Amino acid sequence: MPIAVGEKIPSVTLFELGAEGPGAVASDDVFGGKKIALFGVPGAYTPTCQNKHMPSYIGQMDALKAKGVDEVICVSVNDPFVMREWAAHTGADKAGIRVLGDSRSELAKGMDLELDGSAIGLVSRLLRFSAYVDDGVVKAINVEGSPGEMDATSAEKLLEQM
Repeated sequence: MPIAVGEKIPSVTLFELGAEGPGAVASDDVFGGKKIALFGVPGAYTPTCQNKHMPSYIGQMDALKAKGVDEVICVSVNDPFVMREWAAHTGADKAGIRVLGDSRSELAKGMDLELDGSAIGLVSRLLRFSAYVDDGVVKAINVEGSPGEMDATSAEKLLEQM
């Protein structure tokens, strides 16, 4: 059963590419004491993720900040190098969206949002989701029924729930 409202984001290690290279980031540090608009995508550079999901959040950054969001974070089961390049390619970096790699699928498994992509040649991935997280606790969660869909997890839908 996927993570539910009222549950805490699992304590896992994510990865981010910084000035010194790739580094581990503890989810407790990422989500603790902050209001986060979080969205997860099956893969950087995949059509729906790139053409719909990321642009939704880029376009709503001001509205999310106006609702009190401290940070907007996108996570995917990709390595931190791919995530940084994808952020630059989409303009997410300039918009202020933080991208984190769940390259070991720890968050995907811990939130029970793992997608088996083996049928199309992919490793374990994240289901497409969005969540509003306050001090590490899920206040709203949305999961798409299919990886190619992007309706329930848009920034606009998440804004309605805040």
